[in-house]
Amino acid sequence: MSLIKHIFITGGVTSSLGKGIIAASLGRLLKARGYQLTIQKFDPYINIDPGTMNPTEHGECFVTADGAETDLDLGHYERFLGITTTQKNNITTGRVYHQVITKERRGDYLGKTVQVIPHITDEIKRNIFALEDSKKDIIITEIGGCVGDIESLPFIEAIRQVKWELREHCLVIHLTLLPYLQAAKELKTKPTQHSVKKLLEAGIQPDMLICRTAHDITPEIRKKIALFCNVSPKDVIAAKDVDTIYAVPLHLHEEGFDTRVLQKLALTYHGAIHLEDWRGFLRRYDAPKYMLRIGIIGKYIGVPDAYKSIVEALQHAGTALCCKVQIIYIDAEKVMASTVAQILSRLDGVLVAPGFGTRGIAGKIHAIRYVRENHVPFLGICLGMQCAVVEFAQNVLGFVGAASTEYVQDTPYPVIHLMENQQKVTQKGGSMRLGNYPCQLLPHTKVWEAYDQKTTINERHRHRYEFNTVYLEDFEQQGMRAVGINPDHSLVEIMTLEEHPFFVGTQFHPEYQSRVLEPHPLLIAFLKSALLVHKKIYSS
Repeated sequence: MSLIKHIFITGGVTSSLGKGIIAASLGRLLKARGYQLTIQKFDPYINIDPGTMNPTEHGECFVTADGAETDLDLGHYERFLGITTTQKNNITTGRVYHQVITKERRGDYLGKTVQVIPHITDEIKRNIFALEDSKKDIIITEIGGCVGDIESLPFIEAIRQVKWELREHCLVIHLTLLPYLQAAKELKTKPTQHSVKKLLEAGIQPDMLICRTAHDITPEIRKKIALFCNVSPKDVIAAKDVDTIYAVPLHLHEEGFDTRVLQKLALTYHGAIHLEDWRGFLRRYDAPKYMLRIGIIGKYIGVPDAYKSIVEALQHAGTALCCKVQIIYIDAEKVMASTVAQILSRLDGVLVAPGFGTRGIAGKIHAIRYVRENHVPFLGICLGMQCAVVEFAQNVLGFVGAASTEYVQDTPYPVIHLMENQQKVTQKGGSMRLGNYPCQLLPHTKVWEAYDQKTTINERHRHRYEFNTVYLEDFEQQGMRAVGINPDHSLVEIMTLEEHPFFVGTQFHPEYQSRVLEPHPLLIAFLKSALLVHKKIYSS
């Protein structure tokens, strides 16, 4: 029997309660006590992964170092814990069924009828234990969706079996909602009771309850929840709304959450918890010296989670510089030549976001021309870099009709084109250039300085199109330089205007590697430049 402790986090009443933040916060607290751990997310949808989903469906697609397209909660895990996740850390129903059907076709189940129980649940359990190794003390597993959903049932059954097998080495933590009824002026516990009842019907008694609430939980309410949900009052933990997700670990620690978890798992919990660096981050976050207005230009502006990693990376870098970053979301489709100055003139910096397709391209190009000509700090990520290349080709090089073949296949100047190894790809899922690739930096450039004068870096990618090097000499003669090159295939990774205060386009996604306590150097450099602009604007 495994000696590694397993913690499962389930949710009820409603989605979007914050299971991912609770899981990441618990991981942060346990790591601060010296335990080695990792976290995984099980998603109950049929997609193999979220790579083919529109961000309006499921928020951003987070990319791991090994090239897996995963749920955005893995971004929270990496940012909070400072770990690197892999494809093993995110399992979907689609992937589980794909694994089982592959085995069935291969003949692994010869003579047997393949069923949800035991074959699907066994495959889920295999994935649960796949992260075990001698270096880990604890594995936290978050189950997506809500208890009671049809699609979640195989995962819940697998947890029931694991809990029965591991006994004292396993813990189930259930996250619920405590709604406050304004008319009655009180918190209502019934949704929590019904949620726990659904879990009990599946054969699982939760060991602890996390109650998401906007108000304080009184001792009376705590006792009531404990009584009707078969737990101790000590195991009813309040997760009160806070101003920033990065305050959640400290609030849960004050509630005694991590201590109680260790007690119930029979793990040592005495001694100091090392949260000084985390507290320092929050002190800087809560007492900024400056306010920076950074515009994010994209086409998913109405979807808060579409640019989650970018927003969090800006907060990390801003906090390190003692700046509060105010994000100004700008719909690319509303940016026109006649309105661009009005929209962008009071910004300290502009970031053109990644994406796919034709919608919003014209607005992004208008915005990039404005920031280039008016010396506004600019960072373009993936499609943002490609739009910067197209804008420069059209308005500086005079290449009339220059475009990317992604959205203008017959352009006379295909300055961005489909990568050679993508031209015969027919399947959409998991077939892009994904994950970590090396990039060699040109010395004595702004990007080289930003990366502390490193000559080689590794960054994560998610794209099919690239800069067309046929035109590289034309660009460099007019001042736009390729300062980052992939050494294996000579792909252009970074384009800059060195004479501009800060004009950088990256084919890779720097936001994926930003951490709460280790902000990404490129985001730091971008905001430093924006800070100089800010001081000039507000001192004039």
